[in-house]
Amino acid sequence: MNKVPELSIFFPFWNEEKNIEKVIKNAIPVAKKVADKWEIIVVDDGSSDKTLEIAQKLAKEMPNLIVVSHGKNRGYGAALKSGFKSAKYEYVVFNDGDGQFDFSEIREFLNRIGKSDIVIGYRKKRLDNPFRHLLMNLLKIWDLLFFGFYFRDIDCGFKLFKKEALKKISPLRSEGAMITTEILAKAKRKKLKISQVEVNHYPRIYGDQSGGNIRVIVRAIKESFSLWLSLNYGRN
Repeated sequence: MNKVPELSIFFPFWNEEKNIEKVIKNAIPVAKKVADKWEIIVVDDGSSDKTLEIAQKLAKEMPNLIVVSHGKNRGYGAALKSGFKSAKYEYVVFNDGDGQFDFSEIREFLNRIGKSDIVIGYRKKRLDNPFRHLLMNLLKIWDLLFFGFYFRDIDCGFKLFKKEALKKISPLRSEGAMITTEILAKAKRKKLKISQVEVNHYPRIYGDQSGGNIRVIVRAIKESFSLWLSLNYGRN
């Protein structure tokens, strides 16, 4: 593939002190190969461990690394919104900071973005607990019923956007897990072209997943109804 002119890469982190350095350092050689100009944005969502400290140390060593920090933990959606807001280049990709995706697979995303507005990953084989599988399938049904769309893996944390596409779906409101539903619902409303790319999924080695937390689930349900109303799905 040819290099893209410019690429913004960002990773949302929350208590990922054992993952952050490896994730960032693995992304740098890939960024150099796929883009002429690039930046890596670390979004620390109010971590209580050493995630922010490590990020700030790395930023002193790496001129292309930018650190954005939330004073307190706000949620996955808030972290993505901060990443989108901070990104300055033509193409914007985010990849979860827990080490469960191989960032080098960005090449296939970039191969598709020329004919698409958004490229979203779907996990070839999802390697997390059965409850997370159940939640994923319930989310698919939920989004089909409430928002009228179906994708193979709605909440896969590996997505690429044209900057113009982000502008068309902004502003984003969700602070929690429903951010991916909001992105796709608004993209559908704007008739944006969305491509899907298969990606490998790897087990989490360090840290804990928050997606199955009951507080996160309840918040997601509330945000979903708010989004449904804001998009006028509830009106004739």
